[in-house]
Amino acid sequence: MPKDYYKILGVAKGASQEEIKKAFRKLAHQYHPDKNSGEENSRKFKEINEAYQILGNKERRQQYDQFGTTSDGAQGFAGGQNPFGQGFDFSGFQGFGGQGGVDFDLGDIFSSFFTGGASSGRSRNSRGSNIEVDLEISLKEAVFGISQSLSLRKQIKCQICKGTGAEKGTSYDTCDTCSGTGKIATTVMGAFRTQTICPDCGGQGKQIKNKCGNCAGQGIITDNVDIKFEIPAGIADGQSIRLAGQGNAGRNSASAGDLYIVIHIKEEQNLVREGDDLFSEYEIPFTMAALGGETEVRTIDSKVKLKIPAGTPSGKKFILRGQGVTHLRSRGRGDQIVIVSVNVPTKLSKKQKELLKELDKELTNKKSWF
Repeated sequence: MPKDYYKILGVAKGASQEEIKKAFRKLAHQYHPDKNSGEENSRKFKEINEAYQILGNKERRQQYDQFGTTSDGAQGFAGGQNPFGQGFDFSGFQGFGGQGGVDFDLGDIFSSFFTGGASSGRSRNSRGSNIEVDLEISLKEAVFGISQSLSLRKQIKCQICKGTGAEKGTSYDTCDTCSGTGKIATTVMGAFRTQTICPDCGGQGKQIKNKCGNCAGQGIITDNVDIKFEIPAGIADGQSIRLAGQGNAGRNSASAGDLYIVIHIKEEQNLVREGDDLFSEYEIPFTMAALGGETEVRTIDSKVKLKIPAGTPSGKKFILRGQGVTHLRSRGRGDQIVIVSVNVPTKLSKKQKELLKELDKELTNKKSWF
C-alpha cells in the first residue's frame, strides 16, 4: 500500500506548514534512536524523517498531493514510475534491492530533483547579501579623486548579542531534532539514505536557549550606517568601487556581503572626456585666425592662455599636455585637446566691407606676382 505521510506525522491533509513542523519535531524527539534504541524505533524515526522531507517542503508536498506515492518508497511518482528513466540500472550500487541501502549525502541532489533548485535546507548562517548603490560625482572629482561618505540603511550585526542571536549570558542547547549533528537522515526510494541540513537548527547542531530581545534571535538588525570611502583619481563613468564586508551582515555571525558603489559622472560644459583625454571647442574671430593672437581657455584645473599663430584654419587642434584626466592607479595625466573654430561674421558694416575688399584686392595682386 502507498505510504500516507499525513498519517505518519499525525496531521490532517490540510495542515499548515507550521503544524507539520511541530508534529515532526514532537515525533522526532520521541523516536530518536539515540534516546530510544531498538529496530522498531529506528524504523519509525526514518519513516518520520521521510514524511517530513516531503510534507515539510512546499514543492515536494504539492508533487506528493498531485501524484501520490508508491509502496517501494518513491515519493511523488504514481504507479511505481522510476524518476530516473526506465534505462537506469541500480545493480551497480551496493545494497540496492538487498539488505540495507546505499549511504550517500544526496540532500542537494534530491532537493534539486524535486524543487528545481538548490537544497531547501540550506544552512541559516549563510553569508550576508551584497548591496549595490549608485553615486553621481562631478568630472573634476573623477579627475582628481575625492573622499566621500554616504548614509545607508542595511542589515548589521546586533551589538547586544554580538551577532550570536542569544541573550547575553545565556548558552545553547543541543538540537533535539538532529542530536547536535546538524543533519538528519532519511531513506529515499527504499534504498538511498540521504542527509539534509536540519530544518530546526539550520545545520548548527544547537539551538538558542534564550533569544536576544534586540534582534529576536536573528543576530542581525536593520539600521542606518554612515560609510566613508575614497573615490580614486581617474575613475571612469560606470565603474564600481567594491567595499569588502560593507554589505548586509550574515546570520549567526557569518561574514557580511560586499558593498558596490557604481559611479556616474556628470557632464561638464565644453569638456568631453575620451579615455584619459579631455576635448574642448573654442571659437576665435577670423581676424585672430588671420593675424594670430592669444585667447583664454578653461581647463579642469583653471584657465590658461592659448597662443593662436597667424593663419590658423578652422578645426585646428591644440594640445595642452598634462591637462587631462589622472591615469587610474598610475602617475601622470592625459592631455586636453582644444579644437578652434573660426567665427566668420555674417553681418558687416559698410566700412568693414570696404576694408575686406581692399584686403582681398591686395591679396589678389600679391598672387599675381607669381
